[in-house]
Amino acid sequence: MVYNKWKDDLNRFIHLCPVELAGRGRRIAESLYESTEEAADDIIKKIKYELRDAPYAFYGHSLGALIAYIAAQKLRDMKYPGPAHMFFSGRGAPHIRRDDKEPYHTLPENEFREKVMDLGGTPPDFFDIPELLEILLPILKRDFKISWDYVHPSGTKPLDCDITVLTGKEEDLNPDQIDEWKLHTKYQCSFHSFEGGHFFLNDPANREAITAILNGTLEDVARRRVLRTA
Repeated sequence: MVYNKWKDDLNRFIHLCPVELAGRGRRIAESLYESTEEAADDIIKKIKYELRDAPYAFYGHSLGALIAYIAAQKLRDMKYPGPAHMFFSGRGAPHIRRDDKEPYHTLPENEFREKVMDLGGTPPDFFDIPELLEILLPILKRDFKISWDYVHPSGTKPLDCDITVLTGKEEDLNPDQIDEWKLHTKYQCSFHSFEGGHFFLNDPANREAITAILNGTLEDVARRRVLRTA
């Protein structure tokens, strides 16, 4: 739903395709993922037949950034066309493990709610509606669990495209976690920071700047592809 709000601000040549994960939205009846690997496999299964039609890019936020990263690695191993660009948002470099943070998914329910509220992005009134909590809490806990359980393979396999990293200025990420995304590309890595915390992309005040980055970056990608084939 967040990404759908970007459509009016994106250039006409950009076709936005939000990907719905299992266990939410129209897929709410489907089982939640057991691992980030399973999530990436599911996403690939949903989109792989479209990837040969035109150049494409991935944008992933938070856990979505990790899933997008894993999916891009898997697609390369499968000999599929790789993304022309990757946008990673609200997440540190995947090889840096956050052992300084506690595993939120193991906390008692009241503490877990407090941690989620501290992250922002969820209206406080939401936690006063039992019917919604019954649906939301298991999804959130599973998201935190599979993110926590992720173990990065030894070494790095830099991606074959430029990457862009977007973060909130009040995000709980240290400089190394942000800067070391540059190890995950063979080419250029650019960085952008925004007012706000982990859910900076939900702020309408940031939407125009985010979509301007998408437009400018993908225009440049398209221009370079034209020059290479001319």
